[in-house]
Amino acid sequence: MSWIFLATVGQFINAIVAIFDKFIVSDEEMLPRPFVYAFYTCLFTSFWVLIYLAGFIPSLAAVGVPSFSNVTTPSLETVAMSFLTAYTFFIALVSMYDALKKADASSAMPIVGSVSALSSFGMSYLFFDIELHDNFVVGLILLSVGTMLVAQTLPKLSVIVLVFHSGLFFALHYITMKGLFNSIGFDDGFFWSRIGFVLFTLSLLLVPAYFDKISKQTEQTSSKTGLVVIGSKVLAGIASFMLLKATDMGDVGVVQALGGLQYVFILLITLIFGHWLPASATDRDMRPNVSFRKLLYVVVILMGFVALFT
Repeated sequence: MSWIFLATVGQFINAIVAIFDKFIVSDEEMLPRPFVYAFYTCLFTSFWVLIYLAGFIPSLAAVGVPSFSNVTTPSLETVAMSFLTAYTFFIALVSMYDALKKADASSAMPIVGSVSALSSFGMSYLFFDIELHDNFVVGLILLSVGTMLVAQTLPKLSVIVLVFHSGLFFALHYITMKGLFNSIGFDDGFFWSRIGFVLFTLSLLLVPAYFDKISKQTEQTSSKTGLVVIGSKVLAGIASFMLLKATDMGDVGVVQALGGLQYVFILLITLIFGHWLPASATDRDMRPNVSFRKLLYVVVILMGFVALFT
């Protein structure tokens, strides 16, 4: 079950990234526009194609680091799926960042993970004919229900729409990536998906309205903000690679269900380090009864996690 461990570590890193993202999109002096932040997130994600350079080192290639030697000329289907992975990821990010701007990370992120997990499971069954052991199904349900419960109180209907939209498109993204891996292998699929990210992201600059929005926001962004964004996206890239590798090795629905652990990590980080974190990066409501209720939901999530191993 090495892929479950890989996905768990990836979700821990994603929890740190989510707190960074909440801070960035909530601070008007940072990078307030979700569209622009999503643009740079996709752009930095595409730079992970450089990991293929490490594949020239035999010892690293032997442990699963992608290698250029496994990359082949893409078919039309591969090109189309690569652009689809970029599009679905970008749309999911815009909705997620918009939701984080209006709601706490521990309320918005769990429901994104729940919708993504349930949608991924349904599409895996539909497209990949996935059959799991009963305990895996129980774990998936507990993780999904737990994360849904913890997100039961969102401030506005518009935020609920945003997180549902984001979760659905994250599921579409990972399902497409899984299909790409099944079709041409991980090394080939990951490479061409990163190229798809580059071309899709840069193509947005060809639209005058998007170009003006991105250029104006970039000019207003300080170098300090740029460093924070780069640091956040480097971590996000590491987490993304781990999750995609886990998706290739295991079941996409379970990998998405493990997104519930991201909430556990967010809550723990907030409770332990909240005093030192900026106010815009932490939950607004830290009353004991609210925290206790969230901890009860954590128990459901952890039960789901344990069920995956039994």
